[in-house]
Amino acid sequence: MGLLKERRLFGDAFWALFGQLASALALLAGTRILTELVAPETYGQVALLNGFVALGVSLFSYPFICAGMRILPECQNRQERADLHGVVASLTGSSTMLAIVFLVSGGAVYGYLTHNDSWLYALAGILLAVTVRRELGIQLLIGERKQRGASLWQTTDSILRPVISISLVWYLGRQAEWILLGYILASLVSNTVWSLIHRVKAEDKQRRPVRSRNFRRDVLAYALPLIPMELIFWLNGLGDRYVIGYMMTAADVGLYAATYLIINEAFNRSAMVLLRTFQPAYFQKCSQNHIKEGCRLLWLWIGCVIAMGIIGVTLLLLTKDWVATLLLAKSYHSAVALMPAIAVGSALHALGTVVGQPLLANKKTRLFLLGRVCGAVAAVISIPLMVKHYGLMGAAMANPIYYGVETLVLALLAKPWRIISLQHNDDIEAAGCNTAA
Repeated sequence: MGLLKERRLFGDAFWALFGQLASALALLAGTRILTELVAPETYGQVALLNGFVALGVSLFSYPFICAGMRILPECQNRQERADLHGVVASLTGSSTMLAIVFLVSGGAVYGYLTHNDSWLYALAGILLAVTVRRELGIQLLIGERKQRGASLWQTTDSILRPVISISLVWYLGRQAEWILLGYILASLVSNTVWSLIHRVKAEDKQRRPVRSRNFRRDVLAYALPLIPMELIFWLNGLGDRYVIGYMMTAADVGLYAATYLIINEAFNRSAMVLLRTFQPAYFQKCSQNHIKEGCRLLWLWIGCVIAMGIIGVTLLLLTKDWVATLLLAKSYHSAVALMPAIAVGSALHALGTVVGQPLLANKKTRLFLLGRVCGAVAAVISIPLMVKHYGLMGAAMANPIYYGVETLVLALLAKPWRIISLQHNDDIEAAGCNTAA
């Protein structure tokens, strides 16, 4: 039985890493070709609209999806899982419709005031709907530990989006609407195919037992506290491009967004590999009250993240021109000077996540949120000031400032250098489940 569990764990890890790697390669290849075909101004328009889509997914749907992931393992049978799927889908659909109304209405008002076309926001609303459907399917599969299906769904969507959008741009014109339409068509195809493959069987829907628990109440109780955390994630990750768009131009947004995407992807994917490798083992040691072993494992994790950051930033300083030539079109090469500062910020963000792990292990999620809030406040203050005085370089230089503040506060709150005695193993296990979800 232990061997079977280990084999399944390694299988989950393999498919999770496969999905991350394949999606990253597809994203980088698509970015390279798109930057060759469209001007920075067009790419900037798409980046800003994609930012609104990401906000809608994070704020209006992802908390409910995370709740579904967390509660799925508690379901006793397929009927209860189908019940939970229905509740999560209903809450996610309602909140997503609200987000689409806000997005389209805001776009209409903006178009009226600026005398610009507002129908791009309607396309962004459709893109939001299909993206939420994709995330709902993928994350619930992960919650059921069907990593292979989730990774294949994610990889299919990641490949189809650049392929279809590049084809439309190539044949129909180099405008933002064709890129957005390509994304929509790609997700419609992948969602349809994988939804049919993983659909809930008809007999599960017909023979639902009387509910033994209020799934709606449980989902809401879990999801609502996540909303401010998701807003902070979005603000730190994408808020700077809106400041650039307001204070500078859409072309500057395009230069910054393309450069940021490439650098952040490299550091974020590497940090995710380390997270999925060390975090389950760390929480397991804590749950077994092996505090010293857990502390040693945590410091090994911290050391790996520090080494990753130092090596990554050093390599980028030596090869940034080559990276720009390989992954960006020539018209975007003026942003190569932004890469080192963005890399330092991404490395600090990964470090902050690790040094804050004792807070999660001790179920002090409010203190963890406090660290994130401090980083967000630093971002709100630093980004406009730096952009005003230093332009695009200022936006890049702001990354180490607000991620540095976040990391420092989390370290002071979590004190990873101190061995913390935990009295209640149940608290540790609950924190581990919440973090994994």
